[in-house]
Amino acid sequence: MSNDIDVYLGKRLRRRRRLLGLTQQQLAGTVGVRFQQIQKYECGANRISAARLWQLSEALEVPVGYFYDGLSDRMEKETNLEAEGGGEMFARKETLDLVRAYYLLGERPRRRLLDLAKSLNGGEVLEA
Repeated sequence: MSNDIDVYLGKRLRRRRRLLGLTQQQLAGTVGVRFQQIQKYECGANRISAARLWQLSEALEVPVGYFYDGLSDRMEKETNLEAEGGGEMFARKETLDLVRAYYLLGERPRRRLLDLAKSLNGGEVLEA
């Protein structure tokens, strides 16, 4: 089971690899693993050990800290959303489907739909 931090590190790994124009195969060869392992790192399916993170940072010419840049800000935002109840709500597929459908409507139908939703809930709206 992937952890949010593993996913974040994987995204940073993919971003840097692509920025340098390296394929997964090329990066894998540099650090001594198969390209499938790089794929698993990049999607967060496999955790990157400290030693492997060091090798990757050397191969990608960045300090180890690069992989963690911005992580604390992101984790703080997610914690605030979860504390407000928004984290779980916005993770639901039905919420995303509803938001997409809402923005496909014209301005007037959107306004009417919003008014309807508010009236069904007694006029209360969860503030984000």
